[in-house]
Amino acid sequence: MNQLRSLNIEHVSLAELIQLEISRGSSLGLTAERTLRQESLLTDETSIALLRRWFWSRKPDAGFALSGFPATLLQAKVFDEWLETRDENLHGVLAAAGSNESVIEHYRTLGLLLEDEAFLAA
Repeated sequence: MNQLRSLNIEHVSLAELIQLEISRGSSLGLTAERTLRQESLLTDETSIALLRRWFWSRKPDAGFALSGFPATLLQAKVFDEWLETRDENLHGVLAAAGSNESVIEHYRTLGLLLEDEAFLAA
């Protein structure tokens, strides 16, 4: 992640956003905390709400790298709509081990999935 900072690319982690909202005691943070105590995963609705706040408050066209989002096909499609609304584009998507196969296939179909070899060569 230090390399991202040197390239002036913001790293945004869903887990860190969750912790920030919980520590703030926001209604969204309280919802996330309750959900995480009862279940292992946040709902799409809560994850999207957390990222929505960050996405729409950031400077347009500022570089970023996300981790933990999008985790589902619904989240990926909503994120695509946000980007389209702001006339922004993704330049590539790296999928972590264990990523949702429908999300991987979605970005592969769009030609955005950077396979390990392609990423390492860049």
